[in-house]
Amino acid sequence: MRDRPRTFVRPSLRELQPYTPGEQPKSRSLIKLNTNENPYPPPASVLQALRELPGDRLRRYPDPVALELRETAAALHGCGPEHVIATNGSDELLRLVLTAFVEPGAKVVLPDVTYSLYETLIAIHGATIERVPLRPDFRVDEAIADAPGQLMFLCHPNAPTGLPAEPALVEAVLDRFQGLVAIDEAYADFADYSYVRELPRRRDNVIVMRTLSKSYGLAGMRVGLGFAHPALIEALMAVKDSYNLDVAAQVTATAALRDQAALTDSLTKIKATRARLISALRELGLEPFPSQTNFVFVRTGSRARARGLWEALRADEILVRYFDRPRVDDCLRISVGTDAQIDRLLERLALHLQLQRA
Repeated sequence: MRDRPRTFVRPSLRELQPYTPGEQPKSRSLIKLNTNENPYPPPASVLQALRELPGDRLRRYPDPVALELRETAAALHGCGPEHVIATNGSDELLRLVLTAFVEPGAKVVLPDVTYSLYETLIAIHGATIERVPLRPDFRVDEAIADAPGQLMFLCHPNAPTGLPAEPALVEAVLDRFQGLVAIDEAYADFADYSYVRELPRRRDNVIVMRTLSKSYGLAGMRVGLGFAHPALIEALMAVKDSYNLDVAAQVTATAALRDQAALTDSLTKIKATRARLISALRELGLEPFPSQTNFVFVRTGSRARARGLWEALRADEILVRYFDRPRVDDCLRISVGTDAQIDRLLERLALHLQLQRA
């Protein structure tokens, strides 16, 4: 008898560090400010669309190309449905982009620091990473435009810093980078500007990725959208799963896109709370970055202080995000919650800072 079972895992994946999502607690009493979910539920129009879903729709397979959803998204962003793909969250879209456009072993370019799921998906695909460090102010360095690679992931605004990719940088990248540029706009509805309407119609080397998880409050439905030249969309369609987006997700996402008044209301409330949170964090002696997202990234002054605050807040049943990695291990990421949640966070944060300084 063997002492240990045989392993059939690919050698290249045996040391894989899997992506670590934010903690999803079972307790409803916790204040959850660690995964950038919208603190407000979807509007009544979305819930009504779900309630009115006929049972017969569940018996049958969903539309494999999500045409109604794509037509709705296209009309909203000023293009045709041939420019749009709908996916099972933007996470699936990230995988599809790697599958369709990157040979195993080829290089994928990333800013360092950015969304850590990119690294995991690149490793699973068997590609390699070309990292370009962020500038000292945590903005993306224009040197990234000249990095070698078949694909670049460029997060606008960037996670976890919350800072935007400026238009001059994006134009330089699209002019000079030799591969495909994937602009991840998971948080762009909270930003001052977006690239989703313009770039996919005039550039054939870019795909702009969106999600309904953040601004639309549909994280539980897992709906992503990609906008690109029709030739790129055709390639992505060829490699996606046959029925990648279920009926309920298609129906609720379509209803959400059609209710732009509800989106505007949600964004207005979140931006107002974000501004108040940034101001209060400064008053507490911390260093929040100027956020363009529904979270605030804040420097605490040291790794020990950041970890200590993270642990103390968790003991208070308040979850925020801590990243134990170089350059950001002295920071916390705080999702913008309701005003009441942020009041509680600031109250406890002030107390713990006072105790640390005593």
